[in-house]
Amino acid sequence: MAVYTTIDNPELYFQTKLYTGTGTSTAFTLDGDEDMQPDLVWIKRRDSSDDHEIFDAVRGANETLNSNTTNAEATVTGSLTSFNSDGFTLGGDFGNVNGSSNTQVAWCWKESATAGFDIVSYTGNGSVRDLSHSLSAVPEFIIVKNREGTGGWVTYHHKMASDPETDYLMLNNNAAVADYADYWNDTAPTSSVITLGTDSNTPNGSGNDMIMYAFASKQGFSKIGSYIGNGNADGATVWCGFSPAFVLIKSTASGVWRMWDNKRPTAGNPNNKNFQANSNGAEYDDASIYIDFLSNGFKARSTDSSYNGSGTSYVYMAFAEAPFVNSNGVPCNAR
Repeated sequence: MAVYTTIDNPELYFQTKLYTGTGTSTAFTLDGDEDMQPDLVWIKRRDSSDDHEIFDAVRGANETLNSNTTNAEATVTGSLTSFNSDGFTLGGDFGNVNGSSNTQVAWCWKESATAGFDIVSYTGNGSVRDLSHSLSAVPEFIIVKNREGTGGWVTYHHKMASDPETDYLMLNNNAAVADYADYWNDTAPTSSVITLGTDSNTPNGSGNDMIMYAFASKQGFSKIGSYIGNGNADGATVWCGFSPAFVLIKSTASGVWRMWDNKRPTAGNPNNKNFQANSNGAEYDDASIYIDFLSNGFKARSTDSSYNGSGTSYVYMAFAEAPFVNSNGVPCNAR
């Protein structure tokens, strides 16, 4: 079955950058054929146990959050100092992102309704409310962090339960899906608003500044979905409609958030280099934990319970390297 897309070149909206830290202020240029000014830059040191560092253009340069902690936002002068027309500039004063000779990865997104990504900054009011977004589509994956407080990264995924609006995951830990009405007020998001409940911290603590990242699937570019593991080394094959550039996976039961991309493996498949979004650990290079990136999706290649336990449900978010079929009906090259 032909799958068409309105985004023939995913590099306009998502790119991964590998680089080696310089220890001095340096402008890093993205490697894609297309220029892309990122609005969200998520950086992780590969060769050591440093925190994930997340920057976005809405909060501004030098303002960082850590996906693996509940820490409030920190202003780190000399961290990410600017979002550039085709990359970003890092200062030389923050080893987590630019320490001399450190190996690093940066995942970069451009905010765009076309690409199904919106960044929303707002102040909580402690009362049930409808928060507007700009996706012009129903959000399928939502992450919210209290910038001022030490609450966790409250996360919504439309496939985490049969009634996801009543439930939540936490990006900063490995806990299973849990029920709590005061996050989403037991109300599903719509193509114009996200309903927030009355929790005293995140996502709607009164008087607290919040940041929200909202995503919707876009055919041929991104896919936010779920699958059931089979507990077999010839694992579940997950159709995305594109060859992935990035995949994030979490069990709906207890289990870590695993992150893969298409830049760090040195010889294509199997792709065994991954991180845990909820851990500061260095890059995992483990032959027992790997997936294959296919021309139309990805395939689990081990029995590890964090992404392929028998009968276990998993949620994921993936972004494309190339659509399976472009807008002219031409298939991309198989891996």
